[in-house]
Amino acid sequence: MSEPGLSDQDRELLNAVQWDFPLEARPFAALGERLGLAEPEVRARVEAVKAAGVLRQLSAIFDTRALGYDSSLVAAKIDPDRIDEAAGVISDHPGVSHNYKRNHAFNLWYTIAVPPDESLDAHLDVLHRESGATVTRKLPTLQLYKIGVKLDMTGQTAANAKAEVSEHERPERRPHMDAPVLSDLEVDAIRVVQEDLPVVERPFAAQADQIGCSEDEVLELLASFRERKLMRRFAAVMNHRTAGFKANAMGVWAVPPDRLDELGPQMASFALVSHCYKRPTYPDWPYSVFTMVHGKQGRDCEATIAAIRDETGVEDYALLWSVKEYKKTRVRYFTSEWDGWRAEHLAASDAPATTR
Repeated sequence: MSEPGLSDQDRELLNAVQWDFPLEARPFAALGERLGLAEPEVRARVEAVKAAGVLRQLSAIFDTRALGYDSSLVAAKIDPDRIDEAAGVISDHPGVSHNYKRNHAFNLWYTIAVPPDESLDAHLDVLHRESGATVTRKLPTLQLYKIGVKLDMTGQTAANAKAEVSEHERPERRPHMDAPVLSDLEVDAIRVVQEDLPVVERPFAAQADQIGCSEDEVLELLASFRERKLMRRFAAVMNHRTAGFKANAMGVWAVPPDRLDELGPQMASFALVSHCYKRPTYPDWPYSVFTMVHGKQGRDCEATIAAIRDETGVEDYALLWSVKEYKKTRVRYFTSEWDGWRAEHLAASDAPATTR
């Protein structure tokens, strides 16, 4: 069923800005040529889907680890009676970008990143104590098979459809990644291009004015960030629920260690899988491969998970549903908001690390 207010052209436009946004002086004109629309109409439609809450923003999507930030998915066990309070503590951290309640004994799941030269474990120890978690499990990416949310707004992708994983959807991951050497201009540019792109005829010229450089320099910097794999892509960030994708399921799989190299990429090849990772296991967490699936209804997610199960033969799995969204944003790089949190929570914390 179509969401109210979205025409077929809106859906084609939303697919285009998610998948291949043009990095050129007049990107909305380029989109118009591709879609058979006049430039003013493209901009009007972009404004309309933003106003409707379907499109969150258009911006550079940087690779957290490539910028030298340390990051991880985290699973926590929280007393169900105080989970909202605990989630508030965790969401206040400036490096927490996603924070969800899920239907599992590990009932609070969040992603966290910390700047170069800071200890991720030190930040996690503070969050573990201050949230009152009984158990906190750090689940960093050990191998990345795919990362790239592409919501098919046309609804034409079948549950078992396959798609080649693009290069930008499988960026390099190593246990330690040094922070890149960035000029002051590059840092200033990152601070600006990570924010929402103005919906004007020459948006990169507008951003150039903020940075203090030329339009050509902004485009050259974006090309350089992409070439150096600091930026994965420049694209739309969608509001899944407003866009009609109200179900959000995380399929976790106990894949035999000797089959990880085979089955990880195979699971990632499903078109409706947006994220696929190998992560560590624990005695109380046997699942090594994580697949994220978004659907308009729960049965859409279930159909994709069933297709993965049938094709791979992995029967030991769990399907975790997001039942409450506490925070969903983007990590903002090289900003001052870290200073206040660090001064209040980290600098004053000299307690020994709590068992996690």
